[in-house]
Amino acid sequence: MQQNIETQEPGYFKKISVSPLLHSVTQESTLQIKKEKKTIVIGIPRESSSQERRVPITPAVANLLVNNGAEVIIEHNAGLDAGFLDKEYSEAGAFISYSKTEVFEKANVIVKIERPNYQEIEYLRNRQILISALHLGSLTSEFLKTITQKNITAIGFEFLRGDDGGIPIMQMMSEIAGINAIHIAAELLTANKGGKGMLLGGITGVPPSVVTIIGAGTVGLHAARSAIALGATVKVIDEEVYKLRRLEEKLGSKIYTAVTQPQFIEEAVISSDVIIGAIYKPGFRTPCLVTEDMIMKMKEGSIAIDIAIDQGGCFETSKPTTHENPVFVKHGVVHYCVPNIASRVPHTSSIAISNILGSILLKIINYGGIGVLQTSSIIKNGIYTHHKHITNKYLARIFGMDYIDIALLHASNF
Repeated sequence: MQQNIETQEPGYFKKISVSPLLHSVTQESTLQIKKEKKTIVIGIPRESSSQERRVPITPAVANLLVNNGAEVIIEHNAGLDAGFLDKEYSEAGAFISYSKTEVFEKANVIVKIERPNYQEIEYLRNRQILISALHLGSLTSEFLKTITQKNITAIGFEFLRGDDGGIPIMQMMSEIAGINAIHIAAELLTANKGGKGMLLGGITGVPPSVVTIIGAGTVGLHAARSAIALGATVKVIDEEVYKLRRLEEKLGSKIYTAVTQPQFIEEAVISSDVIIGAIYKPGFRTPCLVTEDMIMKMKEGSIAIDIAIDQGGCFETSKPTTHENPVFVKHGVVHYCVPNIASRVPHTSSIAISNILGSILLKIINYGGIGVLQTSSIIKNGIYTHHKHITNKYLARIFGMDYIDIALLHASNF
């Protein structure tokens, strides 16, 4: 039996016949689509490491996610060290949980700053989405194998790359780290911190301090800008001449620059009061450019700040330190090698990270899951494990593991 349905078009009515079976199928299809549009639950566990004070989602962004149809569950006091109270999250529409396991059990998407520790990995379940930093300098093959075997779709801050080639979270943290490095250097140069007892910048009649920055990327730019503002003499070394030229143009002033040849590096290091390691190679461990012999030739009380320690460090004498014990002295040189330097200013850093993650999570919410990678290049670039495969060739190369391009998994059932 056919049903007649009138449709109005300009100037006339037209009758069309619709089969009841087709009508039924259409209704079932519509219902099925609605069912497939599941609610995304975003879980924010409290960071386990005492060294990590940041939180990935602020109350303002949590409210944005809730207003767009997501549920947000956050562990008790997850934002406390960054200056955000449970009350603020609750008022934003988030659910406060006093159980870390509950956060992991209920969430489709887990968002952290640090990668999960081994206890937290146990809480992860099949087909969850994990978004966190990787910290390549301390990453192990065991972590990657476990995440892969558990069938986790893992997204790393270090690999989130936009269409313009930028790495938004890393660039934002690099900006903070560059500025922070100069503040730290100024403090460590004082006599009560074991330094030379001098100002970072000069004053009338007194020569300024000399700061050498190895790396002309985002960290180098903001470190150089801050050092120049304080009156220091600044030298910048990088392997790419175009980066050095770009740095000069952005700073609007002529600074000493050199390419990363051992001779130039040694000359600059020996003559400096402060050296800052700011080399960053996306997806790679940082090359060691400053040898122990160079460090030994620096004047006693000089300062070495290795911001690249997150990726393995670029000073041969570097070793990771903590916020509680941030420095050590070797060959008379004060070393500062805290991996997550941006965590010194957790409130500012958390807002910066949350602004970026908020837009990424909105894409996942609106698409209903990880299928969004078909339309979002930044998320696609960020994925390093998916469907029990390593999908990032840099990681696969570092650890000698098999790799499958994420594009080849597009036909899978997301």
